[in-house]
Amino acid sequence: MSKKNNWENKSSARERLKAERAREAKRAKVRRQVFAGVGVVAVLAIAAGVAVAVSSSGGGTSKPFVQPANTSGANGTTVIYGNASAKHTLHLYEDPRCPICSEFEQQDGQTYLKGADAGQYKIQYTFGTFLDNNDGGTGSMHALSALGAALNVSPQAFIQFHTALYSKANHPDETTDKFSDNSYLFKISNEVPALKNNATFQKNVKDGTYDAWAKKMSDSFNSSGVQGTPSAKLDGKDFTVAGNSFAPTGIIPVSQLTQQLDKAFGTK
Repeated sequence: MSKKNNWENKSSARERLKAERAREAKRAKVRRQVFAGVGVVAVLAIAAGVAVAVSSSGGGTSKPFVQPANTSGANGTTVIYGNASAKHTLHLYEDPRCPICSEFEQQDGQTYLKGADAGQYKIQYTFGTFLDNNDGGTGSMHALSALGAALNVSPQAFIQFHTALYSKANHPDETTDKFSDNSYLFKISNEVPALKNNATFQKNVKDGTYDAWAKKMSDSFNSSGVQGTPSAKLDGKDFTVAGNSFAPTGIIPVSQLTQQLDKAFGTK
């Protein structure tokens, strides 16, 4: 018996190791392989520090179009944080499920927000949802719809919810779909004073009030020509925030971000 049990224990350990190696191989494949074809639009190129969009899709919705307050432009897809009349524009492109976007926001988010709060520039956000197609699920689209619901409350509620979504404590692994769960989004939104137990906000998320708007925003990303997230443009010109040049993390260091912004605006 003891020999059999010992063999069974070893066999079980080998099976667990085999299963773990298979999971690791699958995750590695997701990170490096570029998928092409209908319905598959993205791959996480972790080594390059960017989530890469390789085709366009975005899913559909039967919900009527409702434009959130505090948005402008075609179909409300212009989302501005800061003084709308500021001369300069820092345009950021992100996907809610993008893990590199999460790292960028955690490391550099408060720094670039300070520039907007100081009136140095305004921030424009464009969100894609291509990781839903790559990894399966609806988390990017659902989180984007929830961001629309937060925008409808106020720009401050939006930016605080945006920061909370990308925080280390809240942002899920890219292969999971936790943002598709209303209860998980409400757990995060309760960190934002204006959204805490906010019945209107929660109803809009549950009802998918801004699902059609989220689809329009996703279409806007798909037609932008941007090839990956996070990406940025400063006054319409490429402004690199992620990539191999930013060793070891792949994300632009705060000191370098500040230096480049200061140089761009002639403040130093």
